[in-house]
Amino acid sequence: MLTTAPHLRTRRPSPTTVEYTVSTSPTLTLPLRLLLITTIIFRVLIGWSVLLILYSKYLLSNLAAATSTHNVQPETIVSIDYLYYILHLLHTSKPGQFATTLAALTPPTLLIPLSLVLLHILLQRPHTTETLLVLRGLGIQTSSSSASYLSSATTRFIPTEKVQDILVNEAFRGFEVRYYLVVVVEGEDDVVVVFPRLLPRRKVVESVWRGVRGCLWEEGRVGGLSAKGG
Repeated sequence: MLTTAPHLRTRRPSPTTVEYTVSTSPTLTLPLRLLLITTIIFRVLIGWSVLLILYSKYLLSNLAAATSTHNVQPETIVSIDYLYYILHLLHTSKPGQFATTLAALTPPTLLIPLSLVLLHILLQRPHTTETLLVLRGLGIQTSSSSASYLSSATTRFIPTEKVQDILVNEAFRGFEVRYYLVVVVEGEDDVVVVFPRLLPRRKVVESVWRGVRGCLWEEGRVGGLSAKGG
């Protein structure tokens, strides 16, 4: 429900600019927005709970023996002492006491790996979005969202004079033939794959291929579908 099959969205801010976006994000209706907000709140609560348990485990260990307890509120919130003060409040609260009990009952060899796996899952983006922006006379820009909230999107700009051609390749993926859009860049041995993570269906790839060539070269280079086996 939170994700859909990769689908294409086209936006034309100007006659010389077109943006193609392939995403697994569904149309945001009101019920879906409420569900996403609930999911985000749930993720934050679970993440804070895991961190609180890990912090409680740290306080129970010998590593925290030499650490002084900051239980007096500092004068300014922009300080490391204020962070220790907040952690002290959380640790002495009822959820903190429960986290301490749970941390004491769980061996570190089990607690740490499980916590890291859970945090990794919580930090994964639910949707994948990849974009191809075409600017006539300037070039094209590809962008692919990262899998995690901790990293930024991968973006690359290719000037028009470096674009030798834009092709639709085909390759076998298991027992399935997949079609994907590639950009041949001057001076590079490897082609640039557009929408590399999602690899949308052939109809989407061909639609983007025609639109990119028409916008980039003003319909000056047309012809049959260029395809190569991969």
